Amino acid sequence: MAFATAALAQKQGGVLRVQHRDSPASMSILEEGTISAIMPMIGVFNNLVLFDQHVPQNRAESIVPDLATSWSWSEDGTELTFMLRDSVKWHDGEPFTAADIKGTYDLLMGKTKEKLRLNFREAWFFNLGEVTTNGETEVTFHLKRPQPAFLSLLASGYSPIYPCHVSPRDKRTHPLGTGPFKFVEYKPNQSIKVTRNPDYWKPDRPYLDGIEYTMIANRSTAILAFAIGKFDMTFPYDVTVPLLKDVKSQAPQAVCELKPMKAGPISS
Repeated sequence: MAFATAALAQKQGGVLRVQHRDSPASMSILEEGTISAIMPMIGVFNNLVLFDQHVPQNRAESIVPDLATSWSWSEDGTELTFMLRDSVKWHDGEPFTAADIKGTYDLLMGKTKEKLRLNFREAWFFNLGEVTTNGETEVTFHLKRPQPAFLSLLASGYSPIYPCHVSPRDKRTHPLGTGPFKFVEYKPNQSIKVTRNPDYWKPDRPYLDGIEYTMIANRSTAILAFAIGKFDMTFPYDVTVPLLKDVKSQAPQAVCELKPMKAGPISS
């Protein structure tokens, strides 16, 4: 549910105010197991590839490039090679390269000196033998045996690319990405704020100047706050059909849609 504002019309500017249901343990997507961290942080990062956000249901054929520009499989189906975008920079100005892809998946496979505190996706990559680079714009995933669905794992919202020059410890409190939004602050049990990345590699994106997430754990309180205009959008998975009817009666200007849920990433 969202109010019909300028942000929804995709005009430049404005801060989107979003109700959030939970206070994540950290801001590190790779170390968190729920959407509570993904929803506010996915806009800070990019994937190699992702599911087309304009397609209602995630399918292998709807996977589109993100940090990658193209990909190809070896004839035996055990090597997946990506060509990467050039001139992409991390939020601190450091260049993005193939080394960051290797560093991210070495981290997930436990091959780095510093380890993830929690690794919910480790089992996803049991079939991944190693990741190799060829210069700064080419990377290859070497699988132990063919796995056609492997690309879909890389397109998930749980598969952001991390900078290899930043410690996993620092990513928990101050995530650094290549995405359309830069992390500003996280106040546990209060709020999360991100701001527009003026140097984003996608021209004219993002439309918003920023997004502010405010934690309200109580569902009824959150819906009431939305109905009186404190938020522009609610947390999408907390709204029941009866509550939807209440909102329609109390805030007729709100945009309310009832659709089947879909799995996959949420991104800008």
